[in-house]
Amino acid sequence: MSKRFTSLALTAHPPAATHRGRGRSRRAVAPFAAVSVLVAGAALTGCGQQRDADVYTVMNSSTDESYHRWDAEAMARCGKQLGITIEQQSVPASQVMTKALRMASSKSLPDIVQFDASEMPTFADAGGLTDLESLGLSTIGIPEGIVDFGSYEGTYYGAARSVNTLALFYNKDVLDKAGLDVPATWEELRESAEKLTRGNQYGLALSAGGAEDGVFQFTPFMWSNGGDETDLDSPQVVEALDYWKGLLKDGSLSKSTVNWTQADVNDQFMAGNAAMMINGPWQVETLNSDKSLNWGIAPIPVPEAGDDSVGPLGGAVLTVPNTGDEAREKTAGKIVACLASEKEQLTYALNSWMVPANAEAAAVWREQVPELDSLADQVAVARSRTAKLGAGWSSVSLALQSAFQSALTGQSSETALKRAQQRATSGN
Repeated sequence: MSKRFTSLALTAHPPAATHRGRGRSRRAVAPFAAVSVLVAGAALTGCGQQRDADVYTVMNSSTDESYHRWDAEAMARCGKQLGITIEQQSVPASQVMTKALRMASSKSLPDIVQFDASEMPTFADAGGLTDLESLGLSTIGIPEGIVDFGSYEGTYYGAARSVNTLALFYNKDVLDKAGLDVPATWEELRESAEKLTRGNQYGLALSAGGAEDGVFQFTPFMWSNGGDETDLDSPQVVEALDYWKGLLKDGSLSKSTVNWTQADVNDQFMAGNAAMMINGPWQVETLNSDKSLNWGIAPIPVPEAGDDSVGPLGGAVLTVPNTGDEAREKTAGKIVACLASEKEQLTYALNSWMVPANAEAAAVWREQVPELDSLADQVAVARSRTAKLGAGWSSVSLALQSAFQSALTGQSSETALKRAQQRATSGN
């Protein structure tokens, strides 16, 4: 067992669906001013509807049948333990924030909202969330990086049940047939991807689409190369984007990569159209559905041997909206505590292939799924996208999304990222 993993391992240095989690679709970003007005109105005037005292609602993005069922089962267990009914309201990931804002405007916020961790700071910045520690939740046993992952300006607003990051997935049979080892450096990845590109098969698939998926997938290349989200036109970030452009120029990436989500990338890999892919553990269940697919997982290659492979810490956090109804907020806090308990975390993680947020649960998980050791190691040095910029991350994300589209369709990386830095700084 890795001592580093069980003690802290999940340090979220600056900064997730997102992806982040399981980010798969474009996320809407509302202007901070609009968020503040809508959320503040809800918090100051309280709930605008009569509610059943024994029925509580959790809004999340568990629209996939399996995730919806797992969450429903967990909520049923916690509801029985607390003597209440917990109802699940699932909407597409791209709609969680906008739906929460509409509900805040109509004073009908649910008792709990599960935000992608990259979006949570926007709601917290507007005063729309309740401090979980004030509701009795403890951060003991949670690695510091994951506490930071669910915090904004030092206040703990979001409890993570599990976290994830990205890794390199590869087709073992294809690499063995080509006589290639799993690449560990950028040079090895580029050379292997070029050799593995033949016929309808590309050497590598990744998401460079104009959405948060693409930004999530770019961060390992940016951060591992010493780049920083506060300086998008630095030589290190330019070099990382140039590396993507080189893969495209070699023909190792499909030209359609500028339109692919992470789900599209997985589809290409499973169809045999890519020998390797950058993706996350949320794809494992689907990968395992094809018994003929012999896949493996490894850390994302780094610029030079010995460098840390620094990926994005992704996932969602359970939050309690500040509705002004202190009694319901207190019970909502108990629901969050139950859903984020060590036992429930382990159950959820073993179902979803994510890594439990609690250190002890993570240690048990690692013993039970040793095939994902590389993922656990990658998570160990992962960073939260919002740790440095907080609610300002959304401006950086939108700027990078535009830069990818420009650079991968002809513009120089330097020019595209210079414009991205200007956009991120101005907020336009």
